[in-house]
Amino acid sequence: MPPPEGAPPSLLISPEELPRWVLEEDDDFIVFNKPGHIVCHPSKEGPWSSLIGAAKAWKQQAVLHLVSRLDRETSGVLLIAKNRAAARRSQIAMEKRWVEKTYLAVLCGTLAAPVLVDKPLERDPDGPIAVKHRVALSAGAMTAVTFFEPLYTGNGYTLVRVTPHTGRTHQIRIHARWLGLPVVGDKLYGPDEQLYLEFVHTGWGSRHEAALEMRRQALHAARLAFKSEDFQRTFTAPLAEDMRTFCLEKMAMPEAELSRAEHEAAERHA
Repeated sequence: MPPPEGAPPSLLISPEELPRWVLEEDDDFIVFNKPGHIVCHPSKEGPWSSLIGAAKAWKQQAVLHLVSRLDRETSGVLLIAKNRAAARRSQIAMEKRWVEKTYLAVLCGTLAAPVLVDKPLERDPDGPIAVKHRVALSAGAMTAVTFFEPLYTGNGYTLVRVTPHTGRTHQIRIHARWLGLPVVGDKLYGPDEQLYLEFVHTGWGSRHEAALEMRRQALHAARLAFKSEDFQRTFTAPLAEDMRTFCLEKMAMPEAELSRAEHEAAERHA
């Protein structure tokens, strides 16, 4: 979704670094490993302030199609179609849910066993933040189902593989919060929603430094697999460097264990 009104200026993407984010490219698609803090959608700050805008400028194409989307602070695999036919095939698959998504996330606390969270979601009408959602307290909310599977626990944190069975706004982060295990670095669903408001108005500050373990939410789209009859392709993205560093240093996770977790995230998982 687009950044909220009043959000800090988008980081400008340099023409030199953009090609380094490409995982693969053919006549139909460009697959990026999007870093955290980069917005997907066009921004008023110009083409090089968003991934889709930068891709158009880089390829000198007036039209490219954003197939998948990630929140500003979520890293990982992101698919852009280069022509209308490819966009139609992939977007229809997304709309009909003929797609499997797998994320890696670091949670605050210990998740001892796999858990399926089946809790409907709704927009939070009571708080000061328009983009915030919550586990529903009323009838008529949207069904939301998320599967969390622990891969490694260390120093009070858990690296999990996450499979969302629905695609609601902020679903993974809200369900993690409902479990009492918020995503590391989450300004909105973490320890204090005021951190989000302060970040929107003034950017990163001393309160963020003290309260949050990472400068962005530790959520990474590791796998995107299309399963429609006329479009069957799987795209994967290695874990972002900031999350990798957190796992190795803050969680004291052995390199071999992290590699295994990445491999498992790239495999099919129901």
